Amino acid sequence: MAAELHVELVAADRSVWSGEATLVIARTTSGDIGVMPGHQPLLGVLESGPVTIRTSEGGTVVAAVHGGFISFADDKLSLLAEIAELADEIDAQRAERALERAKTESDAAAERRAEVRLRAVSVR
Repeated sequence: MAAELHVELVAADRSVWSGEATLVIARTTSGDIGVMPGHQPLLGVLESGPVTIRTSEGGTVVAAVHGGFISFADDKLSLLAEIAELADEIDAQRAERALERAKTESDAAAERRAEVRLRAVSVR
């Protein structure tokens, strides 16, 4: 059996994804980080960005994550996000409209959220 880690991706309002993975890539305040089984324990602050999870079955799960924390110890990875959406749940056209609206209104935070959502959709 290949080495795996247990991943929990949780948003403030729900459990987004849970399962076994071989690799998770996330953006932290220190830069992008890849976590594999056996990684050193870590605690970090998540930046807005896509999170990519390579599942043990060989699939890929991508989520748009907006803020939160990442914690890893004993092959258990927790991603505790303020907001998280699976790429499959994101309506790309709606995200594009939100991006245009944010640019028109000069709303930098909304613009960043829309850009992250669109990046997550393009990665999947």
